[in-house]
Amino acid sequence: MALMITDECINCDVCEPECPNQAISLGPEIYVIDPSRCTECVGHFDEPQCVQVCPVACIPVNPAHVEGKSQLWAKFRQLVGEPAQPPAEG
Repeated sequence: MALMITDECINCDVCEPECPNQAISLGPEIYVIDPSRCTECVGHFDEPQCVQVCPVACIPVNPAHVEGKSQLWAKFRQLVGEPAQPPAEG
């Protein structure tokens, strides 16, 4: 599931530098998240960092880009140049 930034965004600039995948950028009016780069911080952190630092709680899951953990791991591996397979569970 990629995340999205809603129009409640106050452009406080704290989310963009926290994104390890460079998925967040300033859009025409508010910050936006590129769903092709958003892994919800899978592969980097246990929790999405943008959600953790957002002072107005305007970063929900994007219903247009619902993905499971294995899909997020595959996207992470593609972004970092590794084979697209989830880690072994155990």
